Amino acid sequence: MSEPMRETREIIRDEMMMRDRLLAVLEEGPKTVPEIAVALGAPSHEVMQWVMAARKYGHLEESSPTDDGYFLYGLKAKE
Repeated sequence: MSEPMRETREIIRDEMMMRDRLLAVLEEGPKTVPEIAVALGAPSHEVMQWVMAARKYGHLEESSPTDDGYFLYGLKAKE
């Protein structure tokens, strides 16, 4: 049986805790949101919110979509 969806405020609350794990996954190279979700063991819709927050704060950048239409997200190059 699947778990009930968490409220948005719960997902956002976990963003700070998950950011380091998210960035560690991307040290291996760019990944799509579904690939990140598998690596973190978290639902894709939650990972998408964490990825967008990390992108907003300048930790990540996106590249062109893959053949199946997913964007790749990777660590932003340090200047």
